[in-house]
Amino acid sequence: MIPDPEGLILAAFAAFCRIGGCFLVLPGFSSARVPQMVRLLIAIAVSFAILPLMWNDIYPKSRLAGSAYVSMIFIEVAIGVVLGLITRYYILGLQFAGTVISMMIGFNAPPAGDVLEDSAESQITNLLGFAALLVLFMLDFHHQVIVAIVDTYKVMPPGAGFDPQKALVTLTDTLSATFMVMLRLSSPFIIYSLLFNVAIGFINKLAPQMPIYFISTPYLLAGGLFLMFLGIAAMLSLFGDAFRTIFTG
Repeated sequence: MIPDPEGLILAAFAAFCRIGGCFLVLPGFSSARVPQMVRLLIAIAVSFAILPLMWNDIYPKSRLAGSAYVSMIFIEVAIGVVLGLITRYYILGLQFAGTVISMMIGFNAPPAGDVLEDSAESQITNLLGFAALLVLFMLDFHHQVIVAIVDTYKVMPPGAGFDPQKALVTLTDTLSATFMVMLRLSSPFIIYSLLFNVAIGFINKLAPQMPIYFISTPYLLAGGLFLMFLGIAAMLSLFGDAFRTIFTG
């Protein structure tokens, strides 16, 4: 017989709020291609797996009065969302890099449906985003996220409050570090586009009567796709290596 069923339910719901808030925005799990019931069951399963480990931290706070418990629930959700947004921003950064690469190599095809979300993206962005998410799952990034959730109970225990300034600083630092990583990944294509267009500009000065734009675009696209063929493995490797630094840093 459970000695305190009410406390067990309140503690489980408090754990679910932090974990569910994280899974709400976590890449892969929050995809539009994953049914909502599956996401809910995953969050519940992880919550019940973590609850016995963090019982001494969660259960005492679940006995708070009504308004204090409701306030704690909102804080738990906010903490989980901030933790999930760190990974979300990293994936969104790669989508931004994919858009930059598409522009640099002249790949201006109409956007198609996103593989992961209900939005329209270019084919290169779709390719990079899906491949990068696959690499992160191969590197067990979701295990790192679960470990980070457990660690947050030591740094930000339930009922201790929420510091919005610290959360904003964390997200800002994540965006800054993500931008530098994505700039490094897309820099070969930026340099390629710059050199190619400068060379085409010189050719246009030498032969102004030639329709240089229509002649140069196929070569720009072919060279850019060949450059991606040569470098996409290194790009995804660097992307996976930088994730641990950004997420734990």
